[in-house]
Amino acid sequence: MTAGLKTVIYPVKDIAKAKALFTALLGVEPYVDEPYYVGFKDAGQDVGLDPSGHSKGLTGPVPYWHVDDIKETLSGLLAAGAETLQDVQEVGGGRLIASVRDAEGNQVGLIQDTAA
Repeated sequence: MTAGLKTVIYPVKDIAKAKALFTALLGVEPYVDEPYYVGFKDAGQDVGLDPSGHSKGLTGPVPYWHVDDIKETLSGLLAAGAETLQDVQEVGGGRLIASVRDAEGNQVGLIQDTAA
């Protein structure tokens, strides 16, 4: 089961310029502002800027579906023909992420947060 699309990650080459653009667009300051990642929260949406995204193979924004069980969801996607791009990985605070590419070449991200 998903909680919907709540996160979009953009690969960026110039994080300072991208941060300025998204600050102007969203009208909020980032809640995470690090050299390796800048994150914004606005209207229930998480928008992330990843300066390493291109080197990870990202060619454009990647939507992340928030799921209850990332391993089960990933297994289902792989059984349906998806290809693993990033296996399940903990990225801090118990948050797990993974991503796949579908048969059309689209990237699909998954996020599982720890229960609060």
